[in-house]
Amino acid sequence: MAELLCLNTFTDTRGNLTVIEKVVPFSIKRIFYIYGVDSSVRGGHRHKTTLQAAICLQGSCRIYCNTGDKEDYYYLDSPSKCLVIDAQDWHYMDQFTSDAILMVLASTLYDDKDYIFAPY
Repeated sequence: MAELLCLNTFTDTRGNLTVIEKVVPFSIKRIFYIYGVDSSVRGGHRHKTTLQAAICLQGSCRIYCNTGDKEDYYYLDSPSKCLVIDAQDWHYMDQFTSDAILMVLASTLYDDKDYIFAPY
């Protein structure tokens, strides 16, 4: 099941510095980001092998995850929140604010054969 992590963030008068180090449980092979989303729902799949870590760098969005046994909603509304999404988590993203930028770190390179679109 997905796990919400708090990333180390250091704040002082100059601003904030958030670190992604030794918290993501996989080696990062691909990074992509989603932005400029209207009222559409993104995702709607799970993976055979790919693990992902989602961070909303700006704005906010909601991520729904379902393992077939358990389901939950996660709200990413701070760049210090990181949602690790397991391969078996059928998920979608919605409720993007107009300024949202969702960055996703992935454990594999893109492979269209790794996607399973049928929900549980």
